[in-house]
Amino acid sequence: MEFKIAILISGSGSNMLNIIKASQSGEIKSKIVTVISNKSNALGIKKAKNNNIKTKIINDKLLSKDEFETNLFEYLKKKDVNLLCLAGFMKILSKNFIKNFDRKIINIHPSLLPSFKGLNTHKRAINMNVKFSGCTIHYVNELLDSGNIIDQEIVRIKKSDDENSLRKKILMKEHKLYIKVLKKLEKNLE
Repeated sequence: MEFKIAILISGSGSNMLNIIKASQSGEIKSKIVTVISNKSNALGIKKAKNNNIKTKIINDKLLSKDEFETNLFEYLKKKDVNLLCLAGFMKILSKNFIKNFDRKIINIHPSLLPSFKGLNTHKRAINMNVKFSGCTIHYVNELLDSGNIIDQEIVRIKKSDDENSLRKKILMKEHKLYIKVLKKLEKNLE
C-alpha cells in the first residue's frame, strides 16, 4: 500500500528532498503529492518545484494560528493527503489540528527522544558530555516532541565533535531513518 504524502518544511528541505527521491525512484511506494512551507523564503520549496512536486506556501506571519491551520487543513483535504511528514517544520501544530490526522503525522527530531526535546539539540548534547545522540521519528501529539516513538538511529559522539560535525553525522542518519520508517509504515498498511 502507499500513502499520499504531504511534506511540511520551514527551511532547506534536505530530508524532504531525500523522501522525494525515494518516491521517484520507487524505493518507497508512496507518492509525494505536495510540499508545504510556512516560510515564503524556504529553500526547500525551490528544490520541490525542481522535482515537479506541487508546492504551497501558507505564510504563518500573515495569519493567526487558527487561520493558518484552517488553510492547511483545507489544502490537505483537497489533496487527499493521508500522511503528513514534518521535515524541519518549525511550527507547533495545535491539538485540534492534530486530532484531524490521528497517527497520520510523523516528525523527525535530531536527538534520541525523550532526551533533548525542542531546539539546540546538538549544542545541548555536546555541553552535557553525552556519549551518544541520534535522531528519532515519532508520531506527533499535542506535546512537543513527545509522541510515540516509531524508530531511532544512534550516533556516537566523539571528543573531537562540535555542534556542526554532530549535526552533519545526525543528518546523514536522518535521511536513512525517514525512508526506513516510511517503508515500515507502508508495510503496516498491507
